[in-house]
Amino acid sequence: MAEQSGGACADLPTRRRVVDLILHEGPQTAKQLAERLELTPAAVRRHLSVLLDNGTLISREERVFGARGRGRPSKVFVLTDTGRSEFRQAYDSLAIAALTRLAAAAGPQGVRELAEDRVAGVEERFRAAREADPERPALDVLAEALEEDGYAPSVRPLRAGDQLLQHHCPIAHVAAEFPELCEVETRLFSRLLDRHVQRLATIAHGDGVCTTHVPHPLPTPEIPRRK
Repeated sequence: MAEQSGGACADLPTRRRVVDLILHEGPQTAKQLAERLELTPAAVRRHLSVLLDNGTLISREERVFGARGRGRPSKVFVLTDTGRSEFRQAYDSLAIAALTRLAAAAGPQGVRELAEDRVAGVEERFRAAREADPERPALDVLAEALEEDGYAPSVRPLRAGDQLLQHHCPIAHVAAEFPELCEVETRLFSRLLDRHVQRLATIAHGDGVCTTHVPHPLPTPEIPRRK
């Protein structure tokens, strides 16, 4: 994030805290940021204004899971590609080097097994939430499970189905080198939703958002009764 010289430099640590929280916790409202960072609403608005102006953040309506109350949806703040790039440091190179060594020693299957271990937490949270509330839409439950890992997900309804959008990918640079990570994730979505989902775009491949198409379930054919 480019900062101005002089007094604006004093705000850099606070703005870094704002961005770091959104990176690791997903989209946040101004109220959430103020509470979690112990800032006044006026201070949060001032920092958010700068981060919006320099392209680090964008704002969008908050995705509401379940029944929505009265009034307009809250506005949440989300990292852009520019904002994410600030955090792509040496750990990406280290992870790529480690996976390269793993692939050489154990082959592609070793990388896939590691990728499956990585998404196991998403599956665990999904199944626990479904067991607690079986009537809740599975796609909303999956989005919530992804939220905890910082994927900043949302669901976009379409005529032929829905799109699961992931506005952030914590492992984008690593997944660009090892597409098995995306493939395992896509198979997980298909298994949990019991649909043949299709990955349309990924941040790892240079797209702005990871987009997965989830078709509506096919209607159950009626079985004619015997007379």
